[in-house]
Amino acid sequence: MRIALFITCFNDTVFPATGRAVVTVLERLGHTVAFPQEQTCCGQMHINTGYRTDAVPLVARFARAFGEYDAVVTPSASCAGTVREHHPALAERYGPPGLHRQVAELAPRVHEFTEFLTDVLGVTDVGARFPHRVAYHPTCHSLRGLRLGDRPQRLLRAVRDLDLVDIPAADSCCGFGGTFAVKNAETSGAMLADKAAAVLETGAEVLCAADNSCLLHIGGGLSRRGAPVRTMHLAEILAGPEGAGR
Repeated sequence: MRIALFITCFNDTVFPATGRAVVTVLERLGHTVAFPQEQTCCGQMHINTGYRTDAVPLVARFARAFGEYDAVVTPSASCAGTVREHHPALAERYGPPGLHRQVAELAPRVHEFTEFLTDVLGVTDVGARFPHRVAYHPTCHSLRGLRLGDRPQRLLRAVRDLDLVDIPAADSCCGFGGTFAVKNAETSGAMLADKAAAVLETGAEVLCAADNSCLLHIGGGLSRRGAPVRTMHLAEILAGPEGAGR
Protein backbone atom coordinates (compact mmCIF):
# COMPACT_ATOMS: atom_id res chain seq x y z
CA MET A 1 0.00 0.00 0.00
CA ARG A 2 1.36 3.40 -0.99
CA ILE A 3 0.80 5.69 2.01
CA ALA A 4 1.34 9.44 2.06
CA LEU A 5 1.47 11.74 5.08
CA PHE A 6 -0.65 14.88 4.87
CA ILE A 7 0.90 16.84 7.71
CA THR A 8 -1.35 19.95 7.30
CA CYS A 9 0.04 23.48 7.27
CA PHE A 10 -0.78 24.06 10.95
CA ASN A 11 1.10 21.00 12.15
CA ASP A 12 4.00 21.55 9.76
CA THR A 13 4.45 25.07 11.10
CA VAL A 14 3.75 24.62 14.81
CA PHE A 15 3.73 20.90 15.68
CA PRO A 16 6.05 19.01 13.28
CA ALA A 17 6.69 16.35 15.94
CA THR A 18 3.14 15.13 15.41
CA GLY A 19 3.87 14.26 11.80
CA ARG A 20 7.02 12.44 12.81
CA ALA A 21 5.01 10.49 15.38
CA VAL A 22 2.54 9.36 12.71
CA VAL A 23 5.42 8.09 10.58
CA THR A 24 6.97 6.33 13.59
CA VAL A 25 3.78 4.41 14.29
CA LEU A 26 3.14 3.44 10.69
CA GLU A 27 6.75 2.35 10.15
CA ARG A 28 6.58 0.28 13.33
CA LEU A 29 3.61 -1.49 11.79
CA GLY A 30 5.67 -2.29 8.70
CA HIS A 31 4.62 0.45 6.29
CA THR A 32 6.63 2.95 4.27
CA VAL A 33 5.32 6.51 4.33
CA ALA A 34 5.95 9.14 1.66
CA PHE A 35 5.85 12.90 2.13
CA PRO A 36 4.81 14.68 -1.07
CA GLN A 37 6.71 17.97 -1.15
CA GLU A 38 4.02 19.73 -3.20
CA GLN A 39 1.47 19.60 -0.40
CA THR A 40 0.32 22.83 1.24
CA CYS A 41 -2.96 23.93 2.85
CA CYS A 42 -6.22 22.05 2.30
CA GLY A 43 -8.11 25.34 2.07
CA GLN A 44 -10.10 24.97 5.28
CA MET A 45 -9.54 28.58 6.34
CA HIS A 46 -10.70 29.87 2.97
CA ILE A 47 -13.77 27.65 2.96
CA ASN A 48 -14.79 28.48 6.52
CA THR A 49 -14.59 32.22 5.91
CA GLY A 50 -16.47 32.21 2.61
CA TYR A 51 -13.58 32.47 0.12
CA ARG A 52 -14.62 29.31 -1.69
CA THR A 53 -13.33 30.16 -5.16
CA ASP A 54 -9.95 31.04 -3.67
CA ALA A 55 -9.80 27.55 -2.20
CA VAL A 56 -10.11 25.83 -5.58
CA PRO A 57 -6.39 26.12 -6.50
CA LEU A 58 -5.58 24.49 -3.16
CA VAL A 59 -8.06 21.69 -3.90
CA ALA A 60 -6.38 21.14 -7.27
CA ARG A 61 -2.93 21.19 -5.68
CA PHE A 62 -4.00 18.62 -3.10
CA ALA A 63 -5.26 16.34 -5.89
CA ARG A 64 -1.94 16.67 -7.75
CA ALA A 65 0.15 16.05 -4.64
CA PHE A 66 -1.70 13.00 -3.36
CA GLY A 67 -3.50 11.52 -6.38
CA GLU A 68 -1.06 8.63 -6.90
CA TYR A 69 -1.31 7.23 -3.38
CA ASP A 70 -3.51 4.42 -2.11
CA ALA A 71 -4.01 6.12 1.25
CA VAL A 72 -3.46 9.63 2.58
CA VAL A 73 -3.12 9.82 6.37
CA THR A 74 -3.38 13.01 8.39
CA PRO A 75 -3.16 13.76 12.13
CA SER A 76 -5.98 16.31 11.80
CA ALA A 77 -9.65 15.44 11.96
CA SER A 78 -10.59 18.93 10.80
CA CYS A 79 -8.43 18.80 7.68
CA ALA A 80 -9.49 15.25 6.85
CA GLY A 81 -13.09 16.41 7.11
CA THR A 82 -12.41 19.38 4.85
CA VAL A 83 -10.94 17.20 2.12
CA ARG A 84 -13.64 14.55 2.25
CA GLU A 85 -16.65 16.77 2.74
CA HIS A 86 -15.81 20.03 0.94
CA HIS A 87 -13.27 19.31 -1.80
CA PRO A 88 -15.64 17.33 -4.06
CA ALA A 89 -18.36 19.97 -3.85
CA LEU A 90 -15.94 22.82 -4.52
CA ALA A 91 -14.35 21.02 -7.47
CA GLU A 92 -17.74 20.28 -8.99
CA ARG A 93 -19.09 23.82 -8.61
CA TYR A 94 -16.04 25.99 -9.24
CA GLY A 95 -13.28 23.77 -10.60
CA PRO A 96 -11.99 23.31 -14.15
CA PRO A 97 -13.12 20.31 -16.25
CA GLY A 98 -11.83 17.03 -14.88
CA LEU A 99 -11.01 18.24 -11.37
CA HIS A 100 -14.18 16.90 -9.79
CA ARG A 101 -13.46 13.38 -11.03
CA GLN A 102 -9.91 13.48 -9.61
CA VAL A 103 -11.09 14.83 -6.27
CA ALA A 104 -14.05 12.45 -6.00
CA GLU A 105 -11.72 9.49 -6.53
CA LEU A 106 -9.14 10.74 -4.03
CA ALA A 107 -11.36 11.96 -1.18
CA PRO A 108 -12.38 8.49 0.11
CA ARG A 109 -8.70 7.55 0.36
CA VAL A 110 -8.01 10.38 2.82
CA HIS A 111 -8.06 9.16 6.42
CA GLU A 112 -7.65 10.70 9.83
CA PHE A 113 -4.85 8.88 11.66
CA THR A 114 -6.90 6.92 14.22
CA GLU A 115 -9.51 5.76 11.72
CA PHE A 116 -6.75 4.64 9.38
CA LEU A 117 -5.24 2.50 12.12
CA THR A 118 -8.52 0.96 13.27
CA ASP A 119 -10.58 0.79 10.08
CA VAL A 120 -8.02 0.34 7.30
CA LEU A 121 -5.18 -1.49 9.04
CA GLY A 122 -7.41 -3.19 11.60
CA VAL A 123 -5.05 -2.36 14.46
CA THR A 124 -5.67 -1.10 17.99
CA ASP A 125 -2.46 -2.18 19.74
CA VAL A 126 0.44 -0.36 18.06
CA GLY A 127 3.03 -1.52 20.57
CA ALA A 128 3.14 1.70 22.56
CA ARG A 129 3.89 2.33 26.22
CA PHE A 130 3.06 5.57 28.03
CA PRO A 131 3.05 5.41 31.86
CA HIS A 132 0.87 8.44 32.56
CA ARG A 133 -2.67 9.44 33.49
CA VAL A 134 -4.24 10.66 30.23
CA ALA A 135 -7.50 12.42 29.36
CA TYR A 136 -8.84 12.45 25.80
CA HIS A 137 -10.69 15.48 24.40
CA PRO A 138 -12.96 14.63 21.44
CA THR A 139 -12.67 17.68 19.21
CA CYS A 140 -15.78 18.87 17.39
CA HIS A 141 -14.50 17.84 13.96
CA SER A 142 -13.51 14.38 15.18
CA LEU A 143 -16.72 13.85 17.15
CA ARG A 144 -19.37 15.47 14.98
CA GLY A 145 -17.68 15.74 11.61
CA LEU A 146 -15.82 12.48 11.08
CA ARG A 147 -17.77 10.64 13.80
CA LEU A 148 -14.68 8.88 15.08
CA GLY A 149 -16.62 7.48 18.00
CA ASP A 150 -14.44 5.47 20.35
CA ARG A 151 -11.64 4.77 17.88
CA PRO A 152 -9.14 7.04 19.69
CA GLN A 153 -10.08 5.61 23.09
CA ARG A 154 -9.66 2.04 21.82
CA LEU A 155 -6.14 2.88 20.69
CA LEU A 156 -5.33 4.58 23.98
CA ARG A 157 -6.66 1.69 26.07
CA ALA A 158 -4.26 -0.63 24.26
CA VAL A 159 -1.23 1.48 25.28
CA ARG A 160 0.72 -0.21 28.04
CA ASP A 161 0.75 1.45 31.47
CA LEU A 162 -1.55 4.26 30.30
CA ASP A 163 -4.33 5.27 32.70
CA LEU A 164 -7.17 6.70 30.59
CA VAL A 165 -9.64 8.93 32.42
CA ASP A 166 -12.86 10.53 31.21
CA ILE A 167 -13.41 14.28 31.02
CA PRO A 168 -16.75 15.48 32.43
CA ALA A 169 -19.01 16.71 29.62
CA ALA A 170 -16.31 15.59 27.20
CA ASP A 171 -18.43 16.31 24.12
CA SER A 172 -18.63 20.03 24.86
CA CYS A 173 -16.65 22.35 22.56
CA CYS A 174 -13.43 23.89 23.84
CA GLY A 175 -14.28 27.22 22.20
CA PHE A 176 -11.53 27.31 19.59
CA GLY A 177 -13.33 26.84 16.29
CA GLY A 178 -10.62 28.53 14.22
CA THR A 179 -11.64 32.15 13.62
CA PHE A 180 -14.51 31.73 16.11
CA ALA A 181 -12.01 32.24 18.94
CA VAL A 182 -10.99 35.56 17.39
CA LYS A 183 -14.39 36.85 16.32
CA ASN A 184 -16.15 35.74 19.50
CA ALA A 185 -13.35 36.01 22.03
CA GLU A 186 -15.53 36.45 25.12
CA THR A 187 -17.72 33.43 24.36
CA SER A 188 -14.68 31.40 23.37
CA GLY A 189 -12.95 32.29 26.62
CA ALA A 190 -15.94 31.19 28.68
CA MET A 191 -16.09 27.86 26.85
CA LEU A 192 -12.37 27.40 27.35
CA ALA A 193 -12.69 28.07 31.08
CA ASP A 194 -15.31 25.33 31.39
CA LYS A 195 -13.19 22.89 29.41
CA ALA A 196 -10.02 23.63 31.41
CA ALA A 197 -11.89 23.13 34.68
CA ALA A 198 -13.23 19.80 33.45
CA VAL A 199 -9.75 18.65 32.44
CA LEU A 200 -8.33 19.58 35.84
CA GLU A 201 -11.12 17.66 37.53
CA THR A 202 -9.79 14.42 36.00
CA GLY A 203 -6.38 14.71 37.64
CA ALA A 204 -4.78 13.90 34.29
CA GLU A 205 -1.10 14.52 33.67
CA VAL A 206 -1.60 14.70 29.91
CA LEU A 207 -4.45 15.89 27.70
CA CYS A 208 -4.57 14.48 24.19
CA ALA A 209 -6.77 14.90 21.12
CA ALA A 210 -6.87 14.25 17.37
CA ASP A 211 -6.42 17.96 16.52
CA ASN A 212 -3.49 20.10 17.65
CA SER A 213 -5.47 23.30 17.04
CA CYS A 214 -7.81 22.53 19.93
CA LEU A 215 -4.91 21.33 22.07
CA LEU A 216 -3.15 24.66 21.46
CA HIS A 217 -6.26 26.50 22.65
CA ILE A 218 -6.86 24.34 25.73
CA GLY A 219 -3.16 24.17 26.54
CA GLY A 220 -2.98 27.95 26.57
CA GLY A 221 -5.88 28.12 29.01
CA LEU A 222 -4.31 25.50 31.27
CA SER A 223 -0.94 27.24 31.16
CA ARG A 224 -2.44 30.58 32.19
CA ARG A 225 -3.94 28.82 35.20
CA GLY A 226 -0.55 27.41 36.08
CA ALA A 227 -1.91 23.89 35.69
CA PRO A 228 0.68 21.09 35.44
CA VAL A 229 -1.10 19.37 32.54
CA ARG A 230 0.76 18.72 29.29
CA THR A 231 -0.98 18.58 25.95
CA MET A 232 0.07 15.99 23.37
CA HIS A 233 -1.40 14.84 20.10
CA LEU A 234 -2.64 11.28 20.34
CA ALA A 235 -0.10 10.22 17.70
CA GLU A 236 2.77 11.24 19.97
CA ILE A 237 1.45 8.99 22.70
CA LEU A 238 1.05 6.09 20.29
CA ALA A 239 4.63 6.63 19.12
CA GLY A 240 5.93 5.56 22.54
CA PRO A 241 7.99 3.97 24.03
CA GLU A 242 10.22 6.50 22.31
CA GLY A 243 7.99 9.27 23.67
CA ALA A 244 7.35 7.74 27.08
CA GLY A 245 8.27 9.77 30.10
CA ARG A 246 8.69 13.05 28.22
